[in-house]
Amino acid sequence: MSNAEIIRAHYAASDAGDLAGMLAPLADSVRWTEAAGFPYAGTYVGPQAVAEHVFERIQAEWDDYTLTIDEVVDGGDTVVGIGTYSGTYRETGRFFAARVAHVWRLAEGRVTGFEQFTDTELVNRAIRPA
Repeated sequence: MSNAEIIRAHYAASDAGDLAGMLAPLADSVRWTEAAGFPYAGTYVGPQAVAEHVFERIQAEWDDYTLTIDEVVDGGDTVVGIGTYSGTYRETGRFFAARVAHVWRLAEGRVTGFEQFTDTELVNRAIRPA
């Protein structure tokens, strides 16, 4: 399986709501960085930290949170996913949609690094009270 195929499989698991499948390609020491200003901003080390601080919080706080990937750019050991986030924040009932780019770094078929780039202001508008 190529590195781009590994990332496509992660996105397919995300589409299916399969957390175990999403975490499967992550190395034990993966460094996962959510953009500054994003509600889950920070760098998390290890699959369990990613699950707890990112995926579980998204599931608990949003309705219909979706990542639609338009393109996966195969750069060998670096793969880029480009798409759109969308969802409705439960507490405010506000919807958002924002473009996103994910930069994935892989070694020996495992994800060793991830970095997210998105318009965090669009997300935060949905979260802020009126």
